[in-house]
Amino acid sequence: MTQSLEQLLAAKEIAICCGAGGVGKTTTAAAAAAMAAVSLGGKVLVLTVDPARRLADALGMEELGNAEVRVPDSVMKAAGVEPRGELWAAMLDAKQSWDELVRRHAPDNGTVNRILENPLYQNISGRFAQGNEYIAMERLYEIHRTGTYDLIVVDTPPTRHALDFLEAPDRMAEFFSSRLLRWLTAPSRSRVLTIASRPFYQVADRLLGSQFLQDIAEFFLLFQTMYEGFVERSESVKRLVHGRRTTFIVVTALEATPLREAEFFMDALATMGIHPGALILNKVLPEYLLDAGATKAAEKLRSDGARLAAELGPNAGDATAVTRVLREVGESFLNFGVVAKREAEQRAELGTRPDVVVAVPFFETDIYDLAGLLRLGRILWTAP
Repeated sequence: MTQSLEQLLAAKEIAICCGAGGVGKTTTAAAAAAMAAVSLGGKVLVLTVDPARRLADALGMEELGNAEVRVPDSVMKAAGVEPRGELWAAMLDAKQSWDELVRRHAPDNGTVNRILENPLYQNISGRFAQGNEYIAMERLYEIHRTGTYDLIVVDTPPTRHALDFLEAPDRMAEFFSSRLLRWLTAPSRSRVLTIASRPFYQVADRLLGSQFLQDIAEFFLLFQTMYEGFVERSESVKRLVHGRRTTFIVVTALEATPLREAEFFMDALATMGIHPGALILNKVLPEYLLDAGATKAAEKLRSDGARLAAELGPNAGDATAVTRVLREVGESFLNFGVVAKREAEQRAELGTRPDVVVAVPFFETDIYDLAGLLRLGRILWTAP
């Protein structure tokens, strides 16, 4: 059984990080990728499909785009490391990725140009239902297929969208073979409309205009020429995601909402026949809050504040104020202890699912650079 995140990622080619928003998922993905580049060697890519630019900021880069870029050696050196491998980063550009997909799957250059020039395609490419999620899977598959990287760490959108990310290939394939799509493309396939469909097109023509209907029909008709490519890629992506070389890292905080999201996602993975490889618990309270001796001391501060203030003498300040401070410190420690105990119980329940469970302590400062990422990465790497 895998004992650490380092051992887990050493045996994988793809690690997909999932979790609710605001739990440190992007930071965790970047930290894991940075540590892999430093200690495991090879070429490591961290790919975010979340349009927020936190990844670029954390890596000290002005911006990221669809093309992978290497984190400069100077940034690594400034963080105090000489990595065995290379760290690369990219952020999904949905529009550019759709254009590349069209060029790759359309049957000929003429069809490519007609799709790219279609007004409807220009307006909604990458925005229609399941569009971004599908193209993210397509992009991941394409990068992996090149064999350029030894490890790809993927930072997904928040949990519910991450499920869309996994289900998108099947949904896109279903859509392009659906009855609705055949109905929409009927006018371009034939000048003869059925009695059932004629009223729909007459009303739509008055409301939207003939050109708009023509653009819709042409758009979907042209996309159907790539249907076989979609289906083929769908099967390939599913094999990749379910394969031995892919693992899922679920990131959460021990708070009610993100914890429910983490449990929901792990249950959904189980339904798909996927076993999560790791569970990262972020912003966990320190274990000393559970120490019996510390708890006893806090109880004394709360109950015997006046006596302790008197023992400290006049040099400690006003006795009433000192008493209040001691009692508040004791009460605060005990309250945090209650939360820490609840977190420990939650950790025990969650820890029965994945192979690796890592508890990351609450950092007093934000992580805003590569040095901070590596600090987090070392905790991820060495924690049992």
